[in-house]
Amino acid sequence: MMTEIMARDAQQEVEGPAEYFTGRATIRGQFAREGPSRVTGAIVTFEPGARTAWHSHPLGQTLVVIDGVGWTQVEGGPVLEFTAGDIVLCPQNTRHWHGATTESSMTHVAIQEALDGKNVTWMEKVTDEEYLARRSQHPDP
Repeated sequence: MMTEIMARDAQQEVEGPAEYFTGRATIRGQFAREGPSRVTGAIVTFEPGARTAWHSHPLGQTLVVIDGVGWTQVEGGPVLEFTAGDIVLCPQNTRHWHGATTESSMTHVAIQEALDGKNVTWMEKVTDEEYLARRSQHPDP
């Protein structure tokens, strides 16, 4: 076995599908390790105001934030803010969303494991009211 390098220039970049994202998000560097590993991942960049739909991961998800400022929420919890350098640990089988803030773009490396070949369950889109809840929790001075 040899080490493999996915060169930046060779990584395909695709738009985040409109059924799973609100606003513009781009996905690159998608990978899935060969079995017995179950690890999958990608680098996702969200423009200001962009976010995922509600979704869950059977074995949880780890987001390594490499640029910008973002928001995330677990269903029933507050909208939390994170910044470059933070690591967000999304619990397994729990509805959540994440994306950029209204003012900043955000890029993260998303890492999750597949269970029985499935690494995500997508649900309905996050409403503007849900997305902007942080602003009502923490209004600008």
